[in-house]
Amino acid sequence: MTTIVFCHAHPDDEASQTSGAMARASDEGHRVVVVFGTNGDHGEAAADLADGETVADYRRREAEASAKVLGLARIAWLGYADSGMQGWEQNHAPDSFHGADLDEAARRLADVLDEEDADVLVGYDWHGGYGHPDHVKVHHVVHRAAELAAHRPRLLESTMNRTEMKRLLDQARAMGIEIGDWDPEQPMDDGNPMGTPEDEITWRVDVSSYIDRKRAALEAHRSQATDIEEFLSIPPEAFAQAFGSEYYLEPGLQQPITTGWPFLPARG
Repeated sequence: MTTIVFCHAHPDDEASQTSGAMARASDEGHRVVVVFGTNGDHGEAAADLADGETVADYRRREAEASAKVLGLARIAWLGYADSGMQGWEQNHAPDSFHGADLDEAARRLADVLDEEDADVLVGYDWHGGYGHPDHVKVHHVVHRAAELAAHRPRLLESTMNRTEMKRLLDQARAMGIEIGDWDPEQPMDDGNPMGTPEDEITWRVDVSSYIDRKRAALEAHRSQATDIEEFLSIPPEAFAQAFGSEYYLEPGLQQPITTGWPFLPARG
């Protein structure tokens, strides 16, 4: 059995980015743990938020529902507040994840790695996919936590295949589907294009058999309507195309993009 720890910035990021691999690993008998850097308190407030219930409380319940769908063994929280989007004043709030001391945040994650004796640790690419301050912070915290852990885990970085996204958009436009002028090659929150070009990606993981579980994990986070409703409104065939593969970088491993299963203990 392999123990795999996924670190995500906010509750719902696991559903859109790595839920296929999570579900597969769980089904194959591995221990899967998710760690959230923030409580997501600057997300959207649910219409049915109860009296006295905070956005963070509600999103915690959603994270638990998603974890149940995916078969996760544990949810852990680093204890930081959501830093908001790029340029928000919350970026520099005293309890924000973005503003947290790197070694302190990494030590909190490393403690989870040590408790779990983790074999694999999954974070984000160098710019968090699209430049969100909390996603960028995950990248740095994960790398530092891997150094601080008693036993260094195999390190993977979740990313988005910019080249494939561009191909799918071009195909849709050629078919006359109205999708607006959005382009993953345009500057995102931090001025960089989205994700990673295909020729820099290490691993493609086929999760097409887990599309229903991925959709169910997204549905568990319905309070974040702006993004989740957009994802769930995609027709089934297009949804399967868009979400049937997950992409990962493996620092230090030089190889062309390879379809496989990298969630195994470090070699050697």
